Order: sequence, then structure tokens, then C-alpha cells
Amino acid sequence: QVQVVESGGGLVQPGGSLKLSCAASGIVGSAYVMAWYRQAPGKQRELVATSDRFGTTNYADSLKGRFTISRDNAKTTVYLQMNSLQPEDTAVYYCNVRPYVSDPRTYWGQGTQVTVSS
Repeated sequence: QVQVVESGGGLVQPGGSLKLSCAASGIVGSAYVMAWYRQAPGKQRELVATSDRFGTTNYADSLKGRFTISRDNAKTTVYLQMNSLQPEDTAVYYCNVRPYVSDPRTYWGQGTQVTVSS
């Protein structure tokens, strides 16, 4: 059974940084794609960044340069380094994992709250 657990959210002042972590378990080998999404109050969930097992990363255009996605060597944990945070970055951040290229199913974590406020 695949499980996805995020951690690292919290309250941060504008201009500050935060690093989120997402650990996936129940996967054989390296996950095909691991991604971060976010959902702000009253808004739709949006893609933040993706990382595949080959090292390719993609970002939402509006977040390039401030957010960085990375994976550990075992490729079952993905991180999101967020810098220069602004109040509009306030959202619940979700991790999404697609374990296998041959299986289109993806798995969501429960989300972690990030609040940017002074």
C-alpha cells in the first residue's frame, strides 16, 4: 500500500524560507514522478513543481527562481525549498506521487499548511 506523508509546513514571515518534505512508502524502487501542488483558500489546486526519476524537473512559471524541488538518492523522498515567501504563497501544500510509469494511478498526501504572514 502506497503512503505519502508531507511535513515541514508552518508559519513564516514574508521574505522567509521554508523546506517541505514528502516521504513515500510502499513503492518498489524509485518513484516515477513526485510532485508538489498547492491549494490556497477559495482557489483550485495548482501544480507547483514536478521531479521524475530521471532527474527532470518542472516548475510553475510564476514560481521559477524561488522554489526548488529535489529528491534524495533513494528517490522516495522529495523536498520543496521555498525562498522569498510572500503572503500569496499561503496554501496547503500537497505531495503527489506516481510510483510506476506503467500505472497511471497517483497518490496524495494529506497536505501541510504553509502560512506566510507578519
